[in-house]
Amino acid sequence: MMNISIIIPTLNCEGTIEDLLKRLKNQTQKADEVIVVDSESNDRTVEIAEKEGAKVIKIKRRDFDHGGTRNLAAENSTGDAIIFLTQDALPYDEHFIENIITPLKNSDVVAVYGRQIADQKAIPTEKFARLFNYPEKGFIKSKESINELRIKAFFFSNVCSALRKKEFEQVGKFPYKTIMNEDMIIASKLIQNGYKIAYVPNAIVIHYHNYSLIKQFKRNFDIGVFFSENSWILQYGKSEGEGIKFLKDEIRYLWRNDKIWTLYAIVENIFRYSGYRLGLKHKYLPKSIKLNLSMNKNYWLY
Repeated sequence: MMNISIIIPTLNCEGTIEDLLKRLKNQTQKADEVIVVDSESNDRTVEIAEKEGAKVIKIKRRDFDHGGTRNLAAENSTGDAIIFLTQDALPYDEHFIENIITPLKNSDVVAVYGRQIADQKAIPTEKFARLFNYPEKGFIKSKESINELRIKAFFFSNVCSALRKKEFEQVGKFPYKTIMNEDMIIASKLIQNGYKIAYVPNAIVIHYHNYSLIKQFKRNFDIGVFFSENSWILQYGKSEGEGIKFLKDEIRYLWRNDKIWTLYAIVENIFRYSGYRLGLKHKYLPKSIKLNLSMNKNYWLY
């Protein structure tokens, strides 16, 4: 029987945190603890989390780090299995915990990520992005998958994931001081150490972002920065190749389902690609400019 800890980093999420915590309480498989790591919210996030029975760890907003903050919570957890969620990822049904934990009972599967879906409030491009990255069919990835999947062998998402704590600690946990994609780093560590990662499409959360074009630019600027700082990953394939496939499939999807959004998708991908390419060259930019181009301003304050 596994002891289960759930970890949720938060910042000003009074609009979702109560619903999220209530959904977690209503699961067929109960968690032993829910840990909220809050970065100085100035709304009712902490009050609601404590009212719903979560253990709250408070940190300074300037100290938030995608990997380090999750590591801090993991170090203060009691479970031998850890579920990582984001504050806006809402379990679709009452079987979420049960379904995402089940593969960890297999001795060589040490990490699991679930399916993200959009609801009716999502714009068509966001709906497609979830369909593209989170298919209906599950699979297991291992070291042998690298030759076939290339860089996608390391695709993993902390929006909804579960890891066995022992192996998570053995490979050094999440990286500290990374601008994003700490989940890709942990996945690469696990796979290269001979462990397996499962994708389970029946562990579902509702999660998406209706980002503006400017926010898409900034998010992809950060992605470019990540690959610039972790260029070793690109030996397994350039992300541009996956981006071209994404655009082609997206155009086909929108042309069939919502033609009016086709032009928007093309413009959006121009913003994405421009941000990404500039992020790859970020070392040539002054910090003052990078602060304005990035979604993760904390990274530039280290």
